[in-house]
Parts: sequence; C-alpha cells; structure tokens
Amino acid sequence: MSDQAVAEYRIEDLAHHSGATVRTIRAYQDRGLLPKPERRGRSNVYRDTHLARLRQIADLLDRGYTLASIKELLEAWDAGRGLGGVLGLVAEVHGPWTDEEAARISRDELNARFGGLPDDEAVGEACDLGVLERIPGRPDQFLVPSPQELAVAAELYAAGVPLAAITGHLRELRGQVEHIASRFLEFTTEHVFARYLGQVPPTDADAAEAATMVRRLRPLAQQTVDAELARAMRLFATRHLQRHLGTAGTPQPTGPSPVALPAGTVRAVQELVGAEHVAEFVRAATEREIQARTMNDLARRGDR
Repeated sequence: MSDQAVAEYRIEDLAHHSGATVRTIRAYQDRGLLPKPERRGRSNVYRDTHLARLRQIADLLDRGYTLASIKELLEAWDAGRGLGGVLGLVAEVHGPWTDEEAARISRDELNARFGGLPDDEAVGEACDLGVLERIPGRPDQFLVPSPQELAVAAELYAAGVPLAAITGHLRELRGQVEHIASRFLEFTTEHVFARYLGQVPPTDADAAEAATMVRRLRPLAQQTVDAELARAMRLFATRHLQRHLGTAGTPQPTGPSPVALPAGTVRAVQELVGAEHVAEFVRAATEREIQARTMNDLARRGDR
C-alpha cells in the first residue's frame, strides 16, 4: 500500500485486508461484482472503494444472499437507487425475534440438571436440535440459544419425562411451529409486504418502509400464538380433567347413559305408532332385538 492520501492496494494486499482470496477477488471482477482496478504499468491498483465493496459482498453472503442477487443489489446501488434501506431490511429480518439472551452452560452443570450422569447421546440430540451449540475449542462448554427452552426440558425431566420423549416432542412441536411461522409470513407478505417488495430489488425507500413494518409486526406472531395457545390449553386441559375426574362437583354416573336417536328415526316411529308411544315402541323393539340375539346365541351353542 502506498503512502498517498488515498489508499492503494495490490491484489495481495486487498486480499489480506478483506479476508477474501486473490482467486475470489478475480472471480468477483469477472462476474461484475467488483469494479475493474486501475491499470498502472504492469500492476493493478485497488482502492478503498474495492475494499468496501468486498466487505459489502461478504456481509450479504453471510446473510444468505446468492451472488446473483448480490449483483442485482449492487447494480441498484451503482445506479443511484441506494442500498441503505435494503441492508436495513436485511438487518431487521436477521435481527433477534425474541428478547431472550443466549447463555452458556458447562458440561458439569448440564449433567447436574439432567440426572447427574453424562449422556452423550442426549447431548448430541440437543445439539442437532439447536437447543445446545458446541463452542469450538471448549468441549466442556455449550452455548444455550434459548435458556427458557432448556429450562422447560429440565422441568419435564424432573417431572419424570424421559429425555428421548422430550426430544421427540420437541421435533414434533418444531414442525408445527415452523408451519405456523410460514403461514404468518405468507399472510403478512400478501397483505402488507407485497406493496413494498413488488420490485426486485426493491427501491431504497420501499425497503426502508418494509423494515419499519417488520419492526412493528415482529411481536405479533408470538403474541397471537401465546394467546391461542393459552386458549387451547385451557380448553383441552379442562376436557382432560373432566375425562379423568368427571365434571367438577358432578358425580360420575353409575347407571346406563341415555342414547340419542337420530331425528329421522324418531319421526318414522312417530308416524308408525304416534308420538305418545315412541318410548314404549323403542323399549319393546330393543327388548325384542336382545331376545333374538340371545336365541341365536343359544342355537349356535347347541350346534357345537
């Protein structure tokens, strides 16, 4: 790099400062993602604008953009449409969707919370599910993205639920929650974000407005799910309790339960014997059917 006021780089220097390889830089040039360098004699000279562009590309790649979509965004930027709103929208979507903060836990603490004995299989399952994340170089430490989720698992285990059942339940629950999240995004995209994201890439102003809407709507999904889950738990918990204990304050019936006949059957009997004789007819027909089945059963026994 020269000592001029405006920084200049050879391609090797640019690679060192940006973290990209020389081969990657040349590939970006060939794709049109990176402006051509200034030719000076036999050397190519790069400037801070090239370094900034490389860092921009790396940031968008980290956010999940493909090189093709990055090229469209950068072309919009170069055309003067601006990229600040788009990057703000990307940052908003990739930002935290909960106020919960990640924590760390040691292997000893983890063992203590789940029975006191090491269980490598259970730890592997938790890492596969993302409940725990391994920390490079620290085999005795784990990152816990959601301490609440781990606390729920610990409480269920303490209540007697096996670890295999807990992980199986989480896998099932995750699929259902991901479906809810997908539907919420489809719903809000159709009714809210379509007006901002109709153009690809969106204008800087539209992207900035969309980022504002993401910020406003971010808590709604969780609030809706919390409210509906509370309603459903109250409903089904009550049904479960009634099934096992009976309705509160009402003794379980000890005699036969009444059977409701279809309305069409009742009308047919009324037409046959009159409304005042429906109960007597049904009782007689039932007794006749029971007697007939008893006679058939006795006859079968005699044939043996």
